[in-house]
Amino acid sequence: MSPIADVIKYEGDNSTFIWKHPREDFNIFSQLVVHESQEAILFMDGQALDQFGPGRYTLETKNIPMLGKVLNLFMGNESPFHCEVYFINKTEQMSVKWGTDSRVEYMEPTYGFPLSIGASGEMALRVKDSKKLLLKLVGTESILNQQKLTAYFRAVLMTRVKTYIAQVMKEKKINIFEIDANLTDFSEDLHQLLIPDFAEYGVALERFFVMNIAKPDGDRQYEKFKELHFRQYSEIAEAKLRAQTEVIQAQTEAQKMTIASQAMAIKREQEGYTYQQERGFDVAQQAAKNEATGQFTNMGIGLGAMAGIGKTVGSMVAGSIGETADSVRGEDIRGTGSECGNQTGTGEMRFCENCGYQFERPGKFCPKCGTKRG
Repeated sequence: MSPIADVIKYEGDNSTFIWKHPREDFNIFSQLVVHESQEAILFMDGQALDQFGPGRYTLETKNIPMLGKVLNLFMGNESPFHCEVYFINKTEQMSVKWGTDSRVEYMEPTYGFPLSIGASGEMALRVKDSKKLLLKLVGTESILNQQKLTAYFRAVLMTRVKTYIAQVMKEKKINIFEIDANLTDFSEDLHQLLIPDFAEYGVALERFFVMNIAKPDGDRQYEKFKELHFRQYSEIAEAKLRAQTEVIQAQTEAQKMTIASQAMAIKREQEGYTYQQERGFDVAQQAAKNEATGQFTNMGIGLGAMAGIGKTVGSMVAGSIGETADSVRGEDIRGTGSECGNQTGTGEMRFCENCGYQFERPGKFCPKCGTKRG
């Protein structure tokens, strides 16, 4: 007969889900110590007597009512009995590896060709219902660690996860060539589908991650569609780049024109004239060049176009026109005196009624401001 244990406590590691105490013979007043994030269950003859949360307990009939029903022998203050104690670690177990044992066959939803892929990743598990897990998976084994639990769930994972992968790929129309960019959402969809399958065994699937998709690289059909897929995106990207380049060039030219216009406006402001006056200067300069008789009509058109540009420009143009008109009429007009008021060509000085300019040359227009004399 094995020694009777006085203190019963957990002696496993943090990667263990369920650990069975090696001693099976106890006194009624033995101490049971349960640490935080743990739970202990006493079994006798395959029957679960009671569950204990964190704390220290004395194994006596008042603490374990069902124990009194199965104990028949009392010897003084002690009663030895045979019992099994399981400690359940209820902390979340991270980085539990998983992977498909074979390829998942399905029809690629975007391009419609048959495809086979594999998948692997990690998951996080936590014992949710200790009694259910013990009765369904552990049985008579003394320890259940990550490796054994994964082995137990391998059949579940290999059957369900492959079905769910094909289901999610089809329902969400996930493009195989873009799945790496959607692994977060893809993992969460699989996680939600797998939760009930693990809960059936008293295990909470806290997290589920797809970390790698094994694609059929090298397969001729797969490579063909892969090339078509990326070619269309490269052509679209190239077209967008060209359009952006043209927009940038147009914006650059517009900025150049704006800068040139601003520079010209500053120049006009500094030199004391406006855009309209500058255009008048151009017309006046052109009018001064047109001294031939045949161009007189054209100069009239230019003069009309300058209406309202200011007295300064008007004076310049009118003066040029006056001189040109005089040359057309000929120098003999000086002797007529018929249309020049009191001026008779005798050298008498006159003053323009508009600008006050003093002159003696005969003519109809003031040579300074161009005002027609009455």
